[in-house]
Amino acid sequence: MTESQVAVNNVSIDGHSLTLEDVQRVARDFVKVNMSDRAHRQIDGSRAVVDRFLKEERVVYGITTGFGKFKDIVIRSEDCSLLQRNLLLSHAAGVGTPFDATTVRAIMLLRANALAKGYSGIRAEVVELLLALLNKQVHPIVPEQGSLGASGDLAPLAHLALVLIGEGEAQVNGKRLSGRAALEHAGLTGIILGAKEGLALINGTQVMSAVGTLTLLEAEQLAKVADIIGAMSLEAQLGSGKAFSEEIQNVRPHKGQRESAANLRSLLVDSELMESHKDCPLVQDAYSLRCMPQVHGASRQAFDHVRQILEVEINSATDNPLIFDGYALSGGNFHGQPLALALDYLAIAVAELANMSERRTERLVNPALSNGLPAFLTRQGGLNSGFMIAQYTAASLVSENKVLAHPASVDSIPTNANQEDHVSMGMISARKARAILQNTRRALAIELLAAAQGLDFRTGNWGKPLSHESCPPEKAELLPGKGVDAAYRLVRRHIDHMDEDREIHLDFTQADKLIESGELVKAVEAAIGVLH
Repeated sequence: MTESQVAVNNVSIDGHSLTLEDVQRVARDFVKVNMSDRAHRQIDGSRAVVDRFLKEERVVYGITTGFGKFKDIVIRSEDCSLLQRNLLLSHAAGVGTPFDATTVRAIMLLRANALAKGYSGIRAEVVELLLALLNKQVHPIVPEQGSLGASGDLAPLAHLALVLIGEGEAQVNGKRLSGRAALEHAGLTGIILGAKEGLALINGTQVMSAVGTLTLLEAEQLAKVADIIGAMSLEAQLGSGKAFSEEIQNVRPHKGQRESAANLRSLLVDSELMESHKDCPLVQDAYSLRCMPQVHGASRQAFDHVRQILEVEINSATDNPLIFDGYALSGGNFHGQPLALALDYLAIAVAELANMSERRTERLVNPALSNGLPAFLTRQGGLNSGFMIAQYTAASLVSENKVLAHPASVDSIPTNANQEDHVSMGMISARKARAILQNTRRALAIELLAAAQGLDFRTGNWGKPLSHESCPPEKAELLPGKGVDAAYRLVRRHIDHMDEDREIHLDFTQADKLIESGELVKAVEAAIGVLH
C-alpha cells in the first residue's frame, strides 16, 4: 500500500466531520487517526484563551477553582497541575467488568474528536498523546459501571485519562500493564497536565456515545438480518408474500416499512415454494409473518432517529466550561439526556426484533401452527426432542429483554451535594441497549437454525418430503426465493441438518457468528443485491 493510499484510509479528525462509520473503522479495523490542520488551529486558539486567563489571574470555574460543590474555592496558580492530577485520581471511581478494546478505542476517538473541536482549552500535545495511544493500540482499562451521564461520563473517562499521566492500567498485546509500563512499551512519555486539561479530558458524553454508536451500527445490520431470517421462516411455513406488495406499503408509506417490504420482496424472488402453493386455501398468515414490514420497519425508523442524535453528538463540544473567543461560558452540554432518551428508544426498538423472531420460531416448532412441519422439527419425536428447548432459550432471551427495556432515562438520583440534582443515567441506557442487542442477535440465530431445518423438509434436501395436509406442494425439491436460498445454503455450509439430537448450543454459537460477522448479509447481498 502506498503512502497516499494509507493517508486516504486514515481518519483525520477536526471535531466537525466524523461519521459513525469512521468510529467503527477505527474501533474494529484499527484504522489510524490523525488531527487535521484545522483541528490544530482550533485547539491552539482555545488554549491561548486559557493561558490569558492564567496570566490575568481570572477566577474561572475548573481552571482556577475547584469542581462541583467546590466551585467557589480558588486554587493558587502553582497548584493548577496538581488540581488536574487530583481530579483524575479522585474521579477514577469506576467498578465492574472493563469495556472491551473495541469500545475503548471508540471512546478514545470520540474524546479526541470533541477536544479537536477547539472549545476545551487543552493543549494539542495532550490530544496527540491520546491519539498516539490509540494508534499504537494501547487501550486503557475502563470499568463499565460508575457513570450517571450527568456531568458527562466522569468516572470512565477518568480511568481513560489516567494512562496519559502514567497512572491507571492499560491493555497492550493482550497483557494488562500499569499506565507507566504501557507508555514505556509504546515508546511514549506521560504528560503533566496544565490548567483545565484534566477537566477537559473527563467532562463529556463520549463513553455512552461510543457504546451507543457501536450498538446502533450493529442494530442497523440486524434489521437486514431480521428480514432475511423472517423470509426464511415464511417460506418454511409456506406463507404468502402478498402482504409485502408495493400497493399495500404505498398507502401507508412509512420509510422503514417500505424498506423492509422491499427487502422481503427481493428475498422471495423466483421462489418455487411460493409458486407451489399460490392457490392455497389459507387466507392470510399470522402477524409475526404478515406484519414483518410494519414491525421491522418501525424499528428501522427508530434506528434512523438514534442515528441523527449520535451524528450530532459525536461532533459536539460537551465539556464545561467552554472556551470561546476571549471568554469562558459555563453551561450544561455535558448532560447526557439527549442520548439517554435516544438509547432507551434504541433498546426498545431492538427488543421488538427479538419479540417477532421468537414468535416465528414458536410457529416453526409447534405442529399446530407450522403448516405441516414435524413437531419440534424432528422426524423421530419422542426419541429426539429436536428444537423443543431452542424455543425455550429464545423465550428466555426475549423475557430478559423486556426487563432491560425499562427506560433508564426516567430515573435520577441527585449527586454532588445536590449541585447535580438531575442526572440522565445515559450510560445505563447505552449498556442496556447493548445487552438487548446481544440477546436479540442470539434469538435471531436460533430462528435462523429453525428456519433452515424447516426448509430442509420443504425443499426435499433431507430424506423424503413430508405430506402437507393443509397446503401440499405439487412436487418435492422446490427451491425458495433467491435471497432465502443464499442464506439457507450458507447455513448448511457451516451447520448440518439436525437429524438426531446433539449439543444444539454449539449450533447456536456458529449461527450467531454468521450473523455477527456480517457473513449472512454478505452472502444474501451477493445473490440479490444490496438490501435496504
